[in-house]
Amino acid sequence: MNSVDIRLAGRKPRLDDRPLQKRIGLIILATDHTTEVDFQRMVASERIGVYVSRIPYANPVTPENLLKMQPVLVEGAALILPDEALDAVMYSCTSASVVIGDARIEEAIRVAKPGAPVVTPTAAAVKGLKAVGANRISILTPYTVETSRPMADYFTGLGFTIDRFTCLGFEDDREMARIAPDEIVSLAREAMAPESEALFISCTAVRAAQVVARVEAEIGKPMVSSNLATAWACLRLCGEIASRPDLGMLMTKPYPEG
Repeated sequence: MNSVDIRLAGRKPRLDDRPLQKRIGLIILATDHTTEVDFQRMVASERIGVYVSRIPYANPVTPENLLKMQPVLVEGAALILPDEALDAVMYSCTSASVVIGDARIEEAIRVAKPGAPVVTPTAAAVKGLKAVGANRISILTPYTVETSRPMADYFTGLGFTIDRFTCLGFEDDREMARIAPDEIVSLAREAMAPESEALFISCTAVRAAQVVARVEAEIGKPMVSSNLATAWACLRLCGEIASRPDLGMLMTKPYPEG
C-alpha cells in the first residue's frame, strides 16, 4: 500500500464570529411533527439558524402529562449549542405553557441560557393578538375540554373576551399533526364568531400556519396560530422586520416593546 503524505497547512484559516449571524433555539416535544418544519419554512435563512433540542413527552395530552415536562426544560435548553449564546429560545408547547406557566418556563430556560429572550406560544400569541388589534377573539384547539379549560382561563385572565371556544377532543399530539389542511380551513371558518376581531388556533402540532392566508381569506379577520406567533416573535427578536403578507396579517406587524 502506498503511503500518503499528509501535510499540516502552514496557517490556520480565519474564523467568523458565528457560522450564522443569529441563532434561535427550539425546545420541542419528542413527538412533535410540525414545529421544526414550520420554522425551517418561515424562519431559517442564510442569516438565521434554527437549532433544535427534543425533550421527552408521552401522550395523552392532559394537564398532568404536560406538567411532567417542567423538570427537563433546563437540560433541553442546555443541549442547544452548549456554552454558546442564543438570540432567542422557544419552548414549543402551547398547552404546557398554560399549565406550567410562562414565567416558570422562562426561569428554567434561563438557567441554561442566561440572557436569551424566551418565547412561549402563549406569550407570543398574546403579543400577536395585540399586534393585530384584537381583544375579542375566537379560539380553536385540538384538545379535550379538560385541557382546553386552562387555556380559556389564561386568555380571559389577561383581559381577552372569548366569543367562541371550540375544541376537537384529541388526546394524541401525533394525531393533531395529521389534521388535514383543508379541514383546518373549514374548522377555522366554523370556529370564528362574527363579532370576534381575530381567531387563535392553538397547538404547535397543528399545521395551521401553513394555511393562514386561506383562513384569513375565509374569515376576513386576522388568524394567529401557535407556530405563526412564535415564528413572528423569533424573527422580530432577531431583527427581521420585513413585512411578509403571504404568511398572514401578523407577519406584517412590528413586535410590541415590553
